[in-house]
Amino acid sequence: MHALDPETARIVGLPTENDERKEDEIEPALRFGFRLVCSTALYPLEYAKTLIQLGYEPIAPRPGRTLFGAKRLMLPNIFQYASYIKSVDGFFGCFRGLSARLLGNVLSSYYSEKMAVVVIGKAPNRFDDFDWFEGTVEDWEKFLATKDGKVQTRPAGLMRKAVTHVCGILISHPFHVVSIRMMAQFIGREHMYDGLFGSIKEIWAHEGIGGFFSGLIPRMVMELSCMALTSSITYLFAKYSGANKTTCGHVNTIAHFSVTSVFYPYHVVSTCMAVQGSRLKAGNPPMMDHYINWRDCYARLLLDRQHKRGSSFFFR
Repeated sequence: MHALDPETARIVGLPTENDERKEDEIEPALRFGFRLVCSTALYPLEYAKTLIQLGYEPIAPRPGRTLFGAKRLMLPNIFQYASYIKSVDGFFGCFRGLSARLLGNVLSSYYSEKMAVVVIGKAPNRFDDFDWFEGTVEDWEKFLATKDGKVQTRPAGLMRKAVTHVCGILISHPFHVVSIRMMAQFIGREHMYDGLFGSIKEIWAHEGIGGFFSGLIPRMVMELSCMALTSSITYLFAKYSGANKTTCGHVNTIAHFSVTSVFYPYHVVSTCMAVQGSRLKAGNPPMMDHYINWRDCYARLLLDRQHKRGSSFFFR
């Protein structure tokens, strides 16, 4: 069965190839836009979580009850923490560092795949090296119905996804560091990182290009480990259970949540190392110990049982 002429398809009311291509382009853009809106709305909680990860606790523990009803002293939950930030800096102060975070996300989303293509080349087309003798009649029809045999590329494999993810992290990390330091200066009430360009100038002048990649390695370890394990769990479940796509999607979500919880300490280490080495009070004694490297930071946080700080939103 041959493809209909675009003009005929338009008259009949069927979607044309151009319409389908536009839909394929619009859907990811809408998903990304929705993600940016959610990130903006939840940013005050991310702000509070970052300060908790840095070990800053401005509100004294108060008597409370655990999930099981036991009495104990409890630190404020993340919503109370965010409310405290608002009481000090006002509503817009809760969004300090948001511009750098969003810019990093946009640049990462746009350029990560382009950078991955430069590193490992384009994904092969489904009909590259098409074998006319091995192909079925249906394969021939699909091939002949496409202009010059050009069709949508194969879904990316795990290696391609990993390379794309690494490229995205490398692109976004300098802005990630700037965002964390903008938030961290709340602790010492400094004004070194008040604007995006001023923050970039501050890091470049005192730390050089290496300052933009502070805390990169633990973040890379966490992100790649979570991606590899989540993908592997979902793949094995789909292969041996024969579950449908919806069920596999739920399994993927649960697996991602579980694996992220296991590797959460690397998130804390990355946040601490992003501030370490700066002139901020939050990154220097007595607010923060001096760490030789990220492994030393991980070991000492683990020793002090501080490697999970910020992981709980409610009972702390």
